[in-house]
Amino acid sequence: MRNKLLDVSSFMPGMTIRTCAAISFAAVVSLSACSQASDQTKSSGTPANVTLTDAQRQNIRLYTVTQSQFRTTVEASGVVDFDNEQATSVLAPFSGPVARLLVSPGDQVKKGQALATVASPDFAATVSAYRKALATAQTARRVADLDKDLLQHKGVGEREAEQAETDAANAEADRDAALQGLAALNMDPQSIADLRAGKPVERFEASINAPIGGTVVERLITPGELLQAGTSPCFIIANLSRVWVMAQLFGADAQSVSVGDTAQVETGIGAETLSGTVENVASQVDPNTRSVSVRVAVNNPAGTLKKQMYVRAVIQRHQQSTGLLIPASAILRDDENLPFVYVLQKDGSFARVHVTLGTNLGDQYNITGGLNSGDKTVADGAIFLQFTQDQ
Repeated sequence: MRNKLLDVSSFMPGMTIRTCAAISFAAVVSLSACSQASDQTKSSGTPANVTLTDAQRQNIRLYTVTQSQFRTTVEASGVVDFDNEQATSVLAPFSGPVARLLVSPGDQVKKGQALATVASPDFAATVSAYRKALATAQTARRVADLDKDLLQHKGVGEREAEQAETDAANAEADRDAALQGLAALNMDPQSIADLRAGKPVERFEASINAPIGGTVVERLITPGELLQAGTSPCFIIANLSRVWVMAQLFGADAQSVSVGDTAQVETGIGAETLSGTVENVASQVDPNTRSVSVRVAVNNPAGTLKKQMYVRAVIQRHQQSTGLLIPASAILRDDENLPFVYVLQKDGSFARVHVTLGTNLGDQYNITGGLNSGDKTVADGAIFLQFTQDQ
């Protein structure tokens, strides 16, 4: 220090060594005080408020925090499936080898349309049974009518006429039952009409008909394959204009979704989204994934959604919630990655206030702690305040 004072006096020849020493001491004390103030600001961890000039305030936008109503959204991944209420597996109604296939996968079919024919011995036996029942019923009816006429002329007894009428009624019941057997085997109405008229049937082939209208999505049989009645799956038909998206929700998300909530299904194909509605929320947790399955019904008029396709579902609750919403642009992060905003103070300065983030609503956040209704936060230009404060 003495050498320093001597250096100072050499530049100030009018001062004594004592005077130079006093000036140097005062400078050291002043620098020490500034250093202590700076250290106190760093140790406090609370940056001083930011004050802007009128010109600088033209570059920011304030947002007044108020209580607002909003609907929360939940995002989940899902898999496309057929609408099981409009899809069915077609089983063989009779046994026998496949004779002809009449449709291919992707074909549109109507309800009752023939899908394949089967050379079925069951069909031949049912046709034969109907022919016998028809002939027996016709004969029994003629006998009953004849006895009824003879009874009026005292040609037969009353008991005989009643028995003939009973036999005719029984034969007609057997005929009707055999006719129902033909209908159960999907025999076409024209062939049935020919049988009733006594005309021969050229081929004893039964047809497998579509129980619903829709698209043939799978064909499970080949020509010549032997089918077993009631057990052999033949086709899968589905109405693809409406499908299901089976989404998986975890934890609190599963509790926030209910039947009737709307959903937007993102296919990942361009920017296309499809609208849907939550129709079912599972009542139990999947033990393997610990998730809750949610079924979303989606209109699919263009056939964009395919079975087993992975999609993203954004479900919006129909029940409204209330909270403090602020623009997402107002939220910044400090050195510890904690969220904060700048709030206008009474003296015109801006203070850094840490907040607790709630639901993310896209371009807004629900704030659950740190702010009060009526606070004015910096919505645009907050990053400028942070830069100024950190200098």
